[in-house]
Amino acid sequence: MERTLVLVKPDGVQRGLVGEIIGRLERRGLKLIALKMMQITRELAGRHYAEHQGKAFYDGLLAFITSGPVIAMIWEGREAVTVVRSAMGSTDPLKAAPGTIRGDLALDLGMNLIHGSDSPARAETEISLFFSGPELHQYNRTADRWIRE
Repeated sequence: MERTLVLVKPDGVQRGLVGEIIGRLERRGLKLIALKMMQITRELAGRHYAEHQGKAFYDGLLAFITSGPVIAMIWEGREAVTVVRSAMGSTDPLKAAPGTIRGDLALDLGMNLIHGSDSPARAETEISLFFSGPELHQYNRTADRWIRE
């Protein structure tokens, strides 16, 4: 099964949308295997967003992601990265389709509620930044046989 990192960003936490976001991912059939509330340090944010270093929006991105607590999660499932990206919607909430998290709940590109890994390889890297082995929980979920053939 594929895994992906999901962050409910500070705006999602502050707006009380954590449960809504988790519920949407659960209803898609993904399995939550790790979850924690944390304050991202500037150092961790810099490592997480390293590919954006030098871009005009980089400092604002770091300031925002470190401005309040986030919910960090690992979700597991068949093509989990693709499923989460589809559920999130376009990065720009004004272009996100209705029915997606951003399309229904966000209005601003800078405060777009959620981060999800953009590839399986990137998911592995991001998961290792935010979680260590003992924080992951493996369990058999009885609903799995009703989600996929």
